[in-house]
Amino acid sequence: MAELQEGPKRDRTGVELFAGAGGLAMAVHRAGFRPLLFNEFAKRACETLEANGAKRLPDGQQPTRAPGPEEKVPLVAGDVQELDMAYLAGKVDVLAGGPPCQPFSLGGVAKGDEDKRNMFPQLFRAVRQVQPKAVICENVRGLLRPSFRPYFEYIQRELELPFEERAEGADWQQHDAYLRERLEVAPDDPKKRYDVVMMPVNAADYGVPQIRNRVILVAFRRDLGIDVELFKRLVRPTHSEAALIRSMKDGSYWDRHSTVPDHVQEWVTARLPEATPKDDGLLPWYTLRDAIAGIGENKPLPDVPDEWLDRTEHFLGGFTEHIGWPGARIYAGHTPNELDRPAKTVKAGVHGVPGGESVMLLDELVKDKAAQGGIRYKHRYMTVRETARVMTFPDTWDLRGPRGEKMRQLGNAVPVVLGEVFAKAVAAVLDEAEERQK
Repeated sequence: MAELQEGPKRDRTGVELFAGAGGLAMAVHRAGFRPLLFNEFAKRACETLEANGAKRLPDGQQPTRAPGPEEKVPLVAGDVQELDMAYLAGKVDVLAGGPPCQPFSLGGVAKGDEDKRNMFPQLFRAVRQVQPKAVICENVRGLLRPSFRPYFEYIQRELELPFEERAEGADWQQHDAYLRERLEVAPDDPKKRYDVVMMPVNAADYGVPQIRNRVILVAFRRDLGIDVELFKRLVRPTHSEAALIRSMKDGSYWDRHSTVPDHVQEWVTARLPEATPKDDGLLPWYTLRDAIAGIGENKPLPDVPDEWLDRTEHFLGGFTEHIGWPGARIYAGHTPNELDRPAKTVKAGVHGVPGGESVMLLDELVKDKAAQGGIRYKHRYMTVRETARVMTFPDTWDLRGPRGEKMRQLGNAVPVVLGEVFAKAVAAVLDEAEERQK
């Protein structure tokens, strides 16, 4: 597809590690950073990147020069620990990536620093090799859990001082103590120190139709004189739950979805807070219904009829990946998405999106003796395309692999819209600093 081949808005450059399905890579590119390199380990994710314009290099081969503006982005498929990026030194504006989050996720084994899948050290190695002007890193909110908080603060200090490598045989606590001492001393070379901003975020607050709590780290090279406070202002939330509630109470939300049955409106409205929230000046959260109806230029996705819940691509309305899947169930711990709320967090799971995260209630009422009152709302699995919309991937984005692998890629991705907000803010403060220093 053209997403990774279109010319950048500015002559800035980026590198994406742990690229996955390309959510953050696409966001950084949309913000005007021309991609110079992608790296990803997972086979199916590499196939997705290649299908959308990246040029996969033969196994064992690594690039030795930065690609030109008209060349495809080189994709190194393999272990980041074997990737040499020294050839990009001084050529990278932003280094982006979300190191594997399983060591810190509630859904993972949560071993933290002891887990071999912890790839933060490789991120810091990349910073030492290319000395980017900025770094964007997204990860799970589990890093803020009390049990991990000391280690997460250590990660931030490592990002501030990436050139202060851990001594052989030292544990992280010993290295952390050393970093604390070094931070009290003015840097000999400002190019080797970074100013770090840590922000807990909910993607719904930035126009993503999904409740997705994450942590974003952004670091700026000290010598550039970046206005960090300006950056923080540029990444303030733009949407809110309060505004969504107000829109439902004043009817503007239902005006936008005029075909919703009265019984659904009544069911949703009856569960809203009695008091109307004050106007906070923000836009309403987007809902799953908004995503399916089409946000921005997206066209409405057609519903999947019962007879097409057969794992077969029927090209409903011409949309790919809009495939009905049988067997959706609801039970304790497996609660569904509701159309008039942002979707639940899309998770990768072991075999794709797990549990209720991939089930949604529909508008149709059906009889069920086991249900309270003998009636309930119909439900089905979300399609891959519906899930991609919840992650704000464009409908043109080509996901590769079987359904479970596509869902896994989406669950591991950064929502494109969320990444774009932060990448554009990085571009803006880099521009501002350069203009100020002229």
